[in-house]
Amino acid sequence: MYEPIRTKSVHSTMAGTTSDFPHRTREEELDIQLAGHLAALLAVTDELRAQTPSADLDTAAERLAEQVTRLRGGLVRAVPATDPRAPEALHQRAHTLAGRALVVAASRADTAVAILTAERMDAHAAALDPRELASH
Repeated sequence: MYEPIRTKSVHSTMAGTTSDFPHRTREEELDIQLAGHLAALLAVTDELRAQTPSADLDTAAERLAEQVTRLRGGLVRAVPATDPRAPEALHQRAHTLAGRALVVAASRADTAVAILTAERMDAHAAALDPRELASH
């Protein structure tokens, strides 16, 4: 009833072929995302350190830099720009970034980063007026 196909198909399957572009695993994608959040948090921390130096911020910056280095395999640290924003705005930004990093760290089951980011959220929340934090 049906005659077999005698010509080669113009459609190809993905099986057995190599792709022209690299694919990343979910773990690699999460590493990239987490490193980005931590690097942004580090930049805000550096801005805060420039405005209001403290031992707590120095320690936090060192710990953040270690984690970014671990995730990226190297760290390119930007020189903090002088930000005209008030320290409160920087603390709010840092709190938000730490929260984003915490979500990714939890999905990766990266306990060290989860603890670090939770500590940073607490520190930045303490630096803010509670009513200001609740409004965001």
